Amino acid sequence: MKETLKIFSGRSNPILAKGIVDHLGFDLGDVTIRTFSDGELWVKFEENIRGNDVFIIQSTSGPAENLIELFLLLDAAVRASAKRVTAVIPYFGYGRQDRKDQPRVPISSRVMVDIISTTGADRIISMDLHSTQIQGFASIPFDHIYSRMVLLDTLKSLDLNPDKCTVLAPDVGSAAMGQSYAKRLGFHFALIDKRRYAPNKAEVSHLIGDLKGKDVMIIDDMIDTAGTTVSAAKAAIDEGANSVVAVATHGVLSGSAIERLNSAPIDKIILTDTIALSEDKKISKMHVVSVADVFAEAIKRIHEGESVSALFNL
Repeated sequence: MKETLKIFSGRSNPILAKGIVDHLGFDLGDVTIRTFSDGELWVKFEENIRGNDVFIIQSTSGPAENLIELFLLLDAAVRASAKRVTAVIPYFGYGRQDRKDQPRVPISSRVMVDIISTTGADRIISMDLHSTQIQGFASIPFDHIYSRMVLLDTLKSLDLNPDKCTVLAPDVGSAAMGQSYAKRLGFHFALIDKRRYAPNKAEVSHLIGDLKGKDVMIIDDMIDTAGTTVSAAKAAIDEGANSVVAVATHGVLSGSAIERLNSAPIDKIILTDTIALSEDKKISKMHVVSVADVFAEAIKRIHEGESVSALFNL
């Protein structure tokens, strides 16, 4: 496998990339990425990849140059005669802009998929997409993998009593994900019907379910400004919850997210490492678990022509 499989990383999340290759017993491939004084990027593969199965790891979280970096790496790999090029995108940016919800706006996630495909990717791998319909935008294979393998183990390690625990979906969009966790953990399930009055701003309208005396798990695909998560936590406490744990795959943590989370009635925040967190975004009640093993296994299965969905018992 080592003779034909090559794994490279952009600069968005080198720690996760290192974890992936460590699990496979590999070294990261040698690539040079530079930013010129005018802000333009330049990339070069420093080893021969002709005829190889190339995987390029790059989350497309902000800043936008992470996207440009990915596009350039894909193009360079194609021009270097790689046999197959796979874009491994742990966090798929622009995933929330998946529909034309008002006049004169783009479907940005479709634009991203189109550029990735046109630039030369033969396949895309991503984790816990905000909207699964994004897979349908692609004319190339698009593997959607899940963080629940590692997050379920983390939640089980908390040794909570299932009879006194409730998974709370903070909005209708996260209901399916929340129900999946509740079923696998044997927890109760509750739902918040949220009304959004502006981008990144929402308010609680109705809570469906009983939270009194319960340990509550708020589960979502991401925490961005933390407005949704904090509103759900406050609602849970107001309804008589004993404790609140917030769980999300992607820690975007933009704007005032850290200030909100610090002051919120949340006992623990569990995130994965799909997005690299700067030191100023790491707080004492935050616990980050790695999904490197999940990506490593998916890469191995794709390279060897095996089923990826079998990894998740789908």
